[in-house]
Amino acid sequence: MAHIAFIGLGTMGGPIAGHLAKAGHDLTVYNRSIGKTKSWAEAYGGTVATSPVKAAEGADVVISCVGTDDDLSSITLGRDGAFRAMKPGSLFIDHTTVSARIARQLFVEGESRGIHSVDAPVSGGQAGAQNGKLSIMCGGSEPAVAAARIVMQAYAARIVHVGSAGAGQTTKMVNQICIAGVVQGLAEAMRFAQAADLDLDAVFEAISGGAAQSWQMDHRWKTMAQDSFDFGFAVDWMRKDLGLALDEARSNGATLPMAAQVDQFYADVQAMDGGRQDTSALVRRITRA
Repeated sequence: MAHIAFIGLGTMGGPIAGHLAKAGHDLTVYNRSIGKTKSWAEAYGGTVATSPVKAAEGADVVISCVGTDDDLSSITLGRDGAFRAMKPGSLFIDHTTVSARIARQLFVEGESRGIHSVDAPVSGGQAGAQNGKLSIMCGGSEPAVAAARIVMQAYAARIVHVGSAGAGQTTKMVNQICIAGVVQGLAEAMRFAQAADLDLDAVFEAISGGAAQSWQMDHRWKTMAQDSFDFGFAVDWMRKDLGLALDEARSNGATLPMAAQVDQFYADVQAMDGGRQDTSALVRRITRA
């Protein structure tokens, strides 16, 4: 079993770290909110660190799951960043959804210190993290991803090496672009069905087994019909992710008209105080018949 430092015990990080503890790994944990860190340690054991650099001391593996590029830069390269304490030959795995640029930067910074880095954003949401069934898309060298796979199998249903450093993040952007289009289509279909006075349960039964079926339909149709959105992946985070995709597209020359439009639709939901609601709250901006 490995000595693992885990940084970031939020909605996704907390359950992921829990699976590692249950798998028998020796964990040292850090979170900006010390109360959350102590609560996690009370539930799972392990050691509480007062900073990322303290958490990383002596660790074989450092795993992060934070919020933004700035957060990730701070906990790795900052004054109290983990990279300052990581030993040569150790492994860094990042589960944050961030830009490909910072993923590549951390790969280079790690290489200069003898640290193996993997950008490994996840898909599957809070439920996937809690159930240990996440899909993980990995960027990095083959040896680094192979080493990371041994650790990540404690909480993943699927692990795919998609390419070199940064490729995990760009693949996550592909994932979010796909989701944006599906949720918008689902929202329009829901309102169309309501305008036609259809039985929504019967409609779901009729179409969910055919070509229209999707994860979003299976898990969000009924809650959308109930106007229930206080769970799941928040609109605020989806806008962050779509922003990353749109920025990357400006660099690589791709055109994303649908993603850009849905991003603005999510801005409407934020203006309706729906920023912390699930992404399926997109239906709120479409007027009921």
